[in-house]
Amino acid sequence: MQIERDGVSLHIAEDGNPDGPVVMFLHGITSSTDTWSWALPDLVARHRVLRLDFRGHGLSARAPGTYSFANCLGDAIAACEQVAGGPAVVVGHSLGGGTAAALAQQRPDLVRAVVLEDPAIFTGTIPPDADEPNALVGVFAMMRESIPMLQASGVTVDALVGMLEQSPSLAGGLFKDSLHADAIHAMAVAMLELDASVLDPVLSGQMDHVYDPSRSIPVPGIVVAGDEAFPDTIVRAPEKALLAQHSPQLDVRVVAGAGHLIHDSIAHREAVRVAVREVLATH
Repeated sequence: MQIERDGVSLHIAEDGNPDGPVVMFLHGITSSTDTWSWALPDLVARHRVLRLDFRGHGLSARAPGTYSFANCLGDAIAACEQVAGGPAVVVGHSLGGGTAAALAQQRPDLVRAVVLEDPAIFTGTIPPDADEPNALVGVFAMMRESIPMLQASGVTVDALVGMLEQSPSLAGGLFKDSLHADAIHAMAVAMLELDASVLDPVLSGQMDHVYDPSRSIPVPGIVVAGDEAFPDTIVRAPEKALLAQHSPQLDVRVVAGAGHLIHDSIAHREAVRVAVREVLATH
C-alpha cells in the first residue's frame, strides 16, 4: 500500500493476520522492505506485519533535499498513525533501529516494545574525518559513487546478485560465504531502487540526531548488538553503557562473531529471529 506524508508517497508492505497484533519492521539505510522477507513465515499466522520503505528507498518516492533522521522518524510515525491503528512492536536494523528508538522516546503511545538490531544510536558521529570512523563510512562512500552508475548501466538484479556474491565482506571472505542468498538478493533489489543521495547527510557528518542517548527508551525490548571486534559494529561500549544507565529494562545481547549485518548473516540470523519471537511472545 501507499500512504502520503508531506507530499511524499511511502510504501508499506502488509502481510499476515489483519486482526492480529501489529509488528512493524524498519530497514537500514540503503536497504528496503525485502530485507525482512525471511521473517514473515514465523509471524503471518498470528500477527499483522507491516514493513516500511523509508523515503528514497524501495518503492517509496524519492525526495531529494529532505533526507534526514527526522524525516525517517516522521515516516515511521505516519506509518503507525495511518496504518497500524494502535501501538506496535517495532523491529529496526541500523537506521531503522535508531528510528525505532527515537520513535519510542518521542511517541511511546505508538510503541509496545522494540527489537533493535545494531541500531544507529551513536553517542557521537561517523563522518569520514572522525578520529576512528566506523568502517561503514567507507562502504557508504563506495556505494554513493557506484549505485548511480549501476542504475544507469541497466544491470539486472540477477547480474548484480552475481557481483555482490563475489564482493569481499568486512569480516573477511566473500558475501556468498557469509550472507544468506535471500539477503544478497534483497541488497541487489534495494540498490537498484535506491536514491543514493540518502547517503549524503551521513557522509558529510550532517545527519541530524533524533535519538537522545541521555534519555530512556521508555518501552521494553531487546537490543541485538554486533561484536566490537568487527569494524562495522555500531553499538559499542559507550552506547551499551548509556543503555544500561538510562534503559535498564532493555536486554542488550552481544552476538559473538557478528558484525553489523546480523540478520543477513548465515551464522547469526537466528539471534535476531529469537529476539523477535521473545518480544512478541511477551508484548
